Amino acid sequence: MNTLLQYLKPHTGIMTWTFTVKLFAAMMDLLIPSILARIIDKIVPLGEPRQIYLWGGLMVLCALLAIATNIYANRMAALTSGKVTRAVRHDLFAKISSLSMAQIDGISLSSAVSRLTTDTYNINQFLNRMQRMGVRAPILLIGGLVMTLTLDFRLTLVLVLTLPFISLIVYQVTRRTVPLYTKQQTVLDRLVRVMQENITGIRIIKALSKTEYEQQRFDGVNGTLANTTQRAGRVAALSNPLTSLTLNLGLTLVVLAGGFLVNRGMSTPGTIIAFLNYFMIILQAMMGITRIFIMSSRGVASAGRVAEVLNMPQDLAVIAGPPQAETEDHLVFDRVSFSYNKVENNLEGISFRLKRGETLGILGATGSGKTTLVNLLLRLYDPDSGRVLLGGRDMRTLPPEDLHGKVGVVFQNDFLMADTIRENIRYYRDIPDERVWQAAEDAQAAQFIRDTEQGLDHMVAQKGNNLSGGQKQRLLIARALAGDPELLILDDASSALDYRTDASLRRALHRRYGDTTSIIIAQRVSSIKGADRILVLEEGREIGYGTHDELMEGCPTYREIALTQMGAEGGARDV
Repeated sequence: MNTLLQYLKPHTGIMTWTFTVKLFAAMMDLLIPSILARIIDKIVPLGEPRQIYLWGGLMVLCALLAIATNIYANRMAALTSGKVTRAVRHDLFAKISSLSMAQIDGISLSSAVSRLTTDTYNINQFLNRMQRMGVRAPILLIGGLVMTLTLDFRLTLVLVLTLPFISLIVYQVTRRTVPLYTKQQTVLDRLVRVMQENITGIRIIKALSKTEYEQQRFDGVNGTLANTTQRAGRVAALSNPLTSLTLNLGLTLVVLAGGFLVNRGMSTPGTIIAFLNYFMIILQAMMGITRIFIMSSRGVASAGRVAEVLNMPQDLAVIAGPPQAETEDHLVFDRVSFSYNKVENNLEGISFRLKRGETLGILGATGSGKTTLVNLLLRLYDPDSGRVLLGGRDMRTLPPEDLHGKVGVVFQNDFLMADTIRENIRYYRDIPDERVWQAAEDAQAAQFIRDTEQGLDHMVAQKGNNLSGGQKQRLLIARALAGDPELLILDDASSALDYRTDASLRRALHRRYGDTTSIIIAQRVSSIKGADRILVLEEGREIGYGTHDELMEGCPTYREIALTQMGAEGGARDV
């Protein structure tokens, strides 16, 4: 809640004004029964219609003022809660975007989505309800008790006796609902994850005829969420009936005691009617306070989840280091080891050195650590031991914007936006069309772009669904090349290209990007055999390092892969 209070400080003035208006509206509501009692007990016996109209008009005026000021205050409450929620959602999105991959792994992507949507909505509702009822309900409760005390202190004692029971009911309900609402949001995270997996993998699900299985999986999580919500709802639902029962029992006693007092001449009918009106105001106030506590249960649970992300410490901080050293090596892996779960290493003792303009090919089976190595190159994670140097500087000393400005990358599972080909290549960078076309030429994408009716203005469907696999990969490679990077990383980026296009791409890279240090991860030996160095990985460890010819002689695993893919003659001949 302390984190949420920081977002409320800039709006203290307008919230104070909203509470003031709410206070005025509550006072108008409290005046109406008192005026009614006066009319019945003092004005009606006088038999003067003019006085009745005057005091009746005053009642109407109080009612109209209460309605108008409540509407005005409610509009301001909605405006303020919307602004606060917008600021929270903006900062939460920025924070999630700045988290390291390790932190994202810790909270999970589905949880991040639900915190950004459902939790911020719950906070919005909590702030709105607090401003609308947070002042009005307590003022009506306290004011109603004070006004009843001025009417008849004996009847007020009956009301006061019910308050400890009501307070106990509200406390017990709130204490039990907060953990349930927190659990509800956790289950909602799982539901979002299942939905994401189904939407992302819809083609595979249909191709394997697993629609019914996925429906059952969704129904399972959905059922758990429904049961958790029902449990929380059942507990919360006890509040209003129990509060109403307690107050109505008190109201029954008030009616009995009031009738007795009127018969004895110790009270008046107007006083009893006003008292009953105040009792109804107090009842509504208690119900409002109960709803505030129920809403606060959701709000507090959601605020805690949002604050957990906002208060996450900065990971992968830029550390102080010596200035750039004079070195021939542009990229250095120095005895690097890394583990995602900090139990078993995913990479262990990896070392290599590349001069500017050299190319490193990386080959290995699935799970051998190829993509993990890319993650370390981009400093999405920091190594557990060893160093990664770029241009003679430890990557941990480079600001993220400087590091990422030097790197062009195509991930194994990359994405295309629902936008034009131009923007998919530029990715909102200040890159002229001439450079976009040049990158497309080098990536072997220019021809199919020209074949479209709009050229660079051709719209790409979401996830590139209106493009072939090879066209997608060529656009992604063009995006990486458009920024003229110092370090180019292609993570299995040519798997959908035919051999001829793949060979043309490698020739273009060699011809036009001679000063760019390249890391090429591939499943084909033909894609990396011309590299200056080739690194062969197996279960996160280096089992071979050298040129193609050296590995054919000294690395049985590499030689077996090369001979299997290219044959004895092709394995020994450069393409």
